Amino acid sequence: MKTLAASVEGSNPALNITIFALFVVITLVIVFRASRNTKTASDYYAAGRAFTGPQNGIAISGDYLSAASFLGIAGAIAVYGYDGFLYSIGFLVAWLVALLLVAELLRNTGKFTMGDVLAFRMKQRPVRAAAAISTLVVSFFYLLAQMAGAGGLVALLLGIEGKAAQSLVIAVVGVIMIAYVLIGGMKGTTWVQIIKAALLIVGALAMTLWVLGKYGFNFSSLLQGAVDKAGKAGEALLGPGKQYGKDGTTKLDFFSLGIALVLGTAGLPHVLMRFYTVPTAREARRSVVWAIVLIGVFYLFTLVLGYGAGALVGPDAIKKAPGGVNSAAPLLALNLGGPVLLGLISAIAFATILAVVAGLTITASASFAHDVYANVLKKGKATTGSEVRVARITAVVIGVVAILGGILANGQNVAFLVALAFAVAASANLPTILYSLFWKRFNTQGALWSIYGGLFVTIVLIVFSPAVSGKPVDPKTGKSASMLQGVDFHWFPLDNPGLVSIPIAFVLGWLGTILSKEHDQAKYVEMEVRALTGAGAEKAVQH
Repeated sequence: MKTLAASVEGSNPALNITIFALFVVITLVIVFRASRNTKTASDYYAAGRAFTGPQNGIAISGDYLSAASFLGIAGAIAVYGYDGFLYSIGFLVAWLVALLLVAELLRNTGKFTMGDVLAFRMKQRPVRAAAAISTLVVSFFYLLAQMAGAGGLVALLLGIEGKAAQSLVIAVVGVIMIAYVLIGGMKGTTWVQIIKAALLIVGALAMTLWVLGKYGFNFSSLLQGAVDKAGKAGEALLGPGKQYGKDGTTKLDFFSLGIALVLGTAGLPHVLMRFYTVPTAREARRSVVWAIVLIGVFYLFTLVLGYGAGALVGPDAIKKAPGGVNSAAPLLALNLGGPVLLGLISAIAFATILAVVAGLTITASASFAHDVYANVLKKGKATTGSEVRVARITAVVIGVVAILGGILANGQNVAFLVALAFAVAASANLPTILYSLFWKRFNTQGALWSIYGGLFVTIVLIVFSPAVSGKPVDPKTGKSASMLQGVDFHWFPLDNPGLVSIPIAFVLGWLGTILSKEHDQAKYVEMEVRALTGAGAEKAVQH
């Protein structure tokens, strides 16, 4: 077994960069080809609704299997064992909520964005503005996670520990992401996600078989290897509690995290937008089924990869590596197959980050252009060309903000950062979506209270949580696990606010509704018929 120093030195930076550059060139060519047919708003936002259910399902898995899934969860399992795998369970179970409650109904009711659904039977302008703000906030938190993953990954690959050099790489990732979105729109982004999903699943499968092969394809032997490598704390890897079982607060924190993960997926704007890229509601359903299968299989791979990294690299070496826990999968690749496998796996991880940030960027830019510009500012009278032009300008602005935010968040566990995005989505978006689809009394005031109230409460609790400030310094690393070092202004005890913010958002939606006399029975009936049958789903949502 190589030492950590040898592991980092054993990588080949030139090879890593070459493989990554090759992927970028190939995908940019594909994006250019896809962009030839991107002429209308439907082409730019929804890829002309031309993808089949299986194609869209693969793209959804590519959108969803982010840096958190590959780097963050593998690292969390390697360091925390059982508790780290709980991320995978939450991320996967969440798809049942999306499949059973929102996928088909959203496809039938909306046109391009979440705002189409929320504003269907309410006052257009205030609800669309609120939906756009929520979409931008969720996308920003998710983008932070991906950019942090990019910084951590390059730190490992090139042995770079300086913030300036890592920041430069984050900027490069951001620029490539902007290029994907500006050139290819949703069609180009979708093909990048399909390619990336195939590469990620094949790469993870190869590493999984390789790791199991080292232990005679006996998973129990692999677990024992991870226990032995961890030393005195090894047994704790196999049972609950290593990360979230220290006291009552950490147990509550885990419960809060689980709620956010399970309910957050059905409120993630970049996942919801994928339902509009298929021609029918049936294909939307098939998309989710394909996504569930692919994502479920991949999370089984992460269980082997995480414990494999723990057994072959060791949790102490992983935590000390540049990039911290996010380095587990790349270090495992280096241990298994040397610089070549490390280069391939790292290129796949970079592809993962690029594909996900492109999907997030096009979702956020589409929401601003379609909901705010076209329907709020222009009152539904914007031309297709001007709407797409505004979407492209917005993509550039979002890319710049994501680069700056990613530099700030560099070094954080990407799985944890994604969990915060899920908390915002579950609090600000899901209550409003469910009320809109299923509660006939729901109205504009209820929608605004649940979106803005859920958003405000979640962000306040995150800012004043230990995740941002106040965690003690780890004597081994000399750093605090909080985002901001050397300060403490937290008063909310939980890292993830979902346990408090999600119920508050549901209550605010209910309270705002019953305190308002607005009620459009005819509009609800029209929405119910469209949601259940798809009648009129292709028509523009303009009222």
